[in-house]
Amino acid sequence: MKKLLVFFCALISCATAFSQGNNYEQTYEKFEGLALTPPMGWNSWNKFACNVNEQLIRETADAMVASGMKEAGYTFINIDDCWHGERDSLGFIHPDPERFPSGMKALADYIHSKGLKFGIYSDAGSMTCGGRPGSRGYEFQDALTYASWGVDYLKYDWCNTEGLKAEGAYMTMSAALRRAGRPVVLSICEWGTDEPWKWGPRVGHLWRTTGDIYNCFDCVEDHGTWKSWGVMQILDKQEGLRQYAGPGHWNDPDMMEVGNGMTVNEDRAHFAMWSMLAAPLIAGNDLRKMSKETTEILTNKEVIAVNQDKLGIQGFKYSSNNGLETWFKPLDGGKWAVVFLNRSDAAQTVTFDWRKTSIKDELSNRELNASNDTYKVRNLWSKKDAGTTKKTFKATVPKHDAVMLVLSK
Repeated sequence: MKKLLVFFCALISCATAFSQGNNYEQTYEKFEGLALTPPMGWNSWNKFACNVNEQLIRETADAMVASGMKEAGYTFINIDDCWHGERDSLGFIHPDPERFPSGMKALADYIHSKGLKFGIYSDAGSMTCGGRPGSRGYEFQDALTYASWGVDYLKYDWCNTEGLKAEGAYMTMSAALRRAGRPVVLSICEWGTDEPWKWGPRVGHLWRTTGDIYNCFDCVEDHGTWKSWGVMQILDKQEGLRQYAGPGHWNDPDMMEVGNGMTVNEDRAHFAMWSMLAAPLIAGNDLRKMSKETTEILTNKEVIAVNQDKLGIQGFKYSSNNGLETWFKPLDGGKWAVVFLNRSDAAQTVTFDWRKTSIKDELSNRELNASNDTYKVRNLWSKKDAGTTKKTFKATVPKHDAVMLVLSK
C-alpha cells in the first residue's frame, strides 16, 4: 500500500508539473520573418486624429491603389486611436457601432481584397490616449479578437500605464499575439522613454524613438506636460541609434507629415531623410486628396529603394556646416546613397570632391573611396544621371530642401 501511495503521489506531481508547464509557458518574442524591410503604409492619426470611420478607411484603401502608392510598395492601412466601442460582458472589445457598423472583420476583408494589409491600434494602459478602452488586463482577449478580424499590424501605445514597466508590458502583448497564432507586425509606441531600442528587437518589429511628430519642418510645439516635435528635431534625436536597426527591427521616428501642410521642399527633405534613416514609411496625409507634388514625393521609387534596401543599414550624418548637412547610407551591391540637406533659411551651394574624401562606416564595415573606384552619380529627385565621381559635384540646394543621390559602380 505504501508503495502504491508513493506511485500515485509521484504521478500527480508529474501531471501537475506538466500541466503547469503547458498553462504558463509563454513565448515573449515577436513573430520572425516580418518587416524585413521598413514597413510601408498609411496611418489615420496625423491627419484625422479621432475622426475615423469605415467609409474613410475604405476610401483610403481605394486611394492607395488608385494613386500608385500600392504599386510603389505601400502595404498597410492602419486605423489609429478612437475606433473602439465597448467591451462586452466577457471582456471582448468591439468597434464603435456608429463609426464601424459593418464591423472590423468586414473592413479587414475589404482591405485584403485590395491586396493590402490591415492595421489597428491599442494601448498598454487602461485607456488609450484618446480615452478609449486600453488593453491592460485584456491582452490575450484582444489578441484573439484581432486575429479573428484578420489584423496584420498592431500599433501599441503607452498612455495611462501607471506602474507598468515598458519592456514587460510589451512582452505581454507580444506573447498574446503569438498565442493567438496570426502573424502580426508589432509597433512599439513607447516614445523612446525606456530606451526601447535596447529591448525592442526581440519583442517587436519597430519602436518609436521619440514623442509625436507634427507638421512643421523645424519647430517644437509645447503642450505643457509634453511636446510635439518638428521634422528636424526628430531627425536630431536619432543620433546614436543606428546600431540598433536592421532587418526585422527598426528605429521609428514616427509617421510622416508629407502632404500635411509643409512646403514641397520641406516634404521632399522629410521623405529623403526618413528614407536615409531606414525608417518605416507610414504616410499620414489624406490619400484621397493628394496634390501632384505630394504623390510624386511619396511614390518616388528610386528614393523608396534607398529606404527598402535589403541590407537595412541606417544612414549617418557625415558633416554639418552652416545648416548644410551631408549624409551617407551604404546600400546593397556596393552602392551608396548621399543626401545634402539644407536646414537653413537660404539656398546653399554644395561643392563635393568625391576623390578627396574617403567615407568609412565602421558599423557596416563599408568604405566609399572614389580615388580608387569610379562611381556613377544619379540624382533621385530629378531622376537624371549626374556624371561620375571623377568630377566634383556641384549643386544649389534650396532652403529646407535636400538633394539626394545614389552612387553605383
